Amino acid sequence: MIITFRSKAAGEVIMLGEHAKPLLELAGKAVGDTLEKRGVFTPEQLPDAIARIERALNAEKDPDFDEDDPAQAARAAQYVGLRQRAFPLLDLLRRSEQKKVNVTWES
Repeated sequence: MIITFRSKAAGEVIMLGEHAKPLLELAGKAVGDTLEKRGVFTPEQLPDAIARIERALNAEKDPDFDEDDPAQAARAAQYVGLRQRAFPLLDLLRRSEQKKVNVTWES
């Protein structure tokens, strides 16, 4: 399933449902076992949603990762983590917060 996030503040962000669901849950939206067809972040909800996702990203940092180790760097280059998947959505949420507009999503 494809999830499309929309806002008047920026372009669309399109994600696979399996990648969008954890981000929505981190942002405080209870999506349950099945992702709802539609949803919204109101301007009042955006600061908390952004902060919750950012806290999760900071917790994801691997303290054992050594960026100077070529083998670890090669493995990391092939890994797409939560941070990379969250970046476009976080950008959309931040821009929407600045302009005080809704962010909607639908499948």
